[in-house]
Amino acid sequence: MEFREDSSNPYVQFEILGTTYSETFGKDMRKLATWDSEKGLNGSLQERPMGSRLQGLTLKVVTVLEEPFVMVAENILGQPKRYKGFSIDVLDALAKALGFKYEIYQAPDGRYGHQLHNTSWNGMIGELISKRADLAISAITITPERESVVDFSKRYMDYSVGILIKKPEEKISIFSLFAPFDFAVWACIAAAIPVVGVLIFVLNRIQAVRTQNAAQPRPSASATLHSAIWIIYGAFVQQGGESSVNSMAMRIVMGSWWLFTLIVCSSYTANLAAFLTVSRMDNPIRIVAL
Repeated sequence: MEFREDSSNPYVQFEILGTTYSETFGKDMRKLATWDSEKGLNGSLQERPMGSRLQGLTLKVVTVLEEPFVMVAENILGQPKRYKGFSIDVLDALAKALGFKYEIYQAPDGRYGHQLHNTSWNGMIGELISKRADLAISAITITPERESVVDFSKRYMDYSVGILIKKPEEKISIFSLFAPFDFAVWACIAAAIPVVGVLIFVLNRIQAVRTQNAAQPRPSASATLHSAIWIIYGAFVQQGGESSVNSMAMRIVMGSWWLFTLIVCSSYTANLAAFLTVSRMDNPIRIVAL
């Protein structure tokens, strides 16, 4: 390694990269040339024009019949088979612009081409790989497997297949208000209300026993079991009733229940709004029989 007086390295090398575009894999980088300080540029930055390689050549073109892209034209007796269609018009335009001729024939098996178990290919792709054909033109689909063994031109038509089904009727049930929560959640809530009510009732009776020798306290709204359950239910539906909470234990239980009620009601409101605004359409197609 050597350095100049200005601390620069006199022996440098650069790689010049170019980008190629693939319909499936997107953009790809490839090296076009290299440059170093001793040999200079190694390689060409300019790709040769297509016409210079195809001018005056006769290409063998393989195809597969599919209307309206490739069809057999009415043939004159004694003349070679002729073809017509959208793809043939494109091929004629290319031949005229680039100055080549072509001989077209159909793929022996009439297939576009897919890979067999022995890693070989059939159809038009197989004809190209075996070099029996120079060019293939038809309504062939660009797939990653095919693009890994042959080069495709930029696609000039998108062709897709869709399935049309009848739009299902929206069924509105009177039980839709229970949809935001599962049955297990509703069951737990229904069980929690009487359980907490019983707990409040028990704590109230304990507090009454402790204060029975004191001055007569104010009658509590939770003195009876059904009143305690009613208070818990009223707190759950955010319709609080009048109740006196005398002991610290009852305050802790009621405070925890209010927090639980706040979380459940907020979750229910959010899920109900989403359930009513977002259309939920189940896929009615389960199997396709040929």
